Amino acid sequence: MKKSLKRLVIDSASKQLYVALYEDLNCLGKYFKSGNNDHSTKLMIEIEKVFKLNKTRISDLDEIIVGIGPGSYTGLRIGVVVAKMFGWNNDIPVKTISSLAMMASSYDGNEHIVSEIDARRGNSFIGLYKNKGKGLILAKEEILTNLEDFKNSLDFPYVTVSKGEINLEKILNSNLLEDVKDIHSLNPNYLRITEAERNKK
Repeated sequence: MKKSLKRLVIDSASKQLYVALYEDLNCLGKYFKSGNNDHSTKLMIEIEKVFKLNKTRISDLDEIIVGIGPGSYTGLRIGVVVAKMFGWNNDIPVKTISSLAMMASSYDGNEHIVSEIDARRGNSFIGLYKNKGKGLILAKEEILTNLEDFKNSLDFPYVTVSKGEINLEKILNSNLLEDVKDIHSLNPNYLRITEAERNKK
């Protein structure tokens, strides 16, 4: 009989911090709350809590799924760093997915899904997705732009999603996960250059 898979799912790209431990599709424990620029301190604490509650060790994991952005530089980076650390030190396979796709998976309707993360200065990180069958598809390449301008450019029904818990079953039935072949090459998707890089130009 095939053994069940234990997965740790992490996303820290937006104001909401998401940590969940799954056994197959059964969520054993989770943390999903808005933070106050404190993802870097809360993430490990919440992972340790959910592990302790379920008598689970890092070495028990079969897979790690991490949202790689786009999103806030500091918040986004901590989730990816933890996934890299766990994967490398314990030889655990890591898979990545857009944080906007994770957000979009929370909606089950027939409309297009405009998933949005505030990028400040009047702009947003935006992904356009659509539910298809039991999965989710990317309908348009993710961009950094003004949210209202983007919505005004659409001529079909849509909903806007700016937060929402991941639907793991939908994600697993989508063609949106990517295997990390080289853990050292795993980097966040900032979708824009950092302020430090802008200042160099």
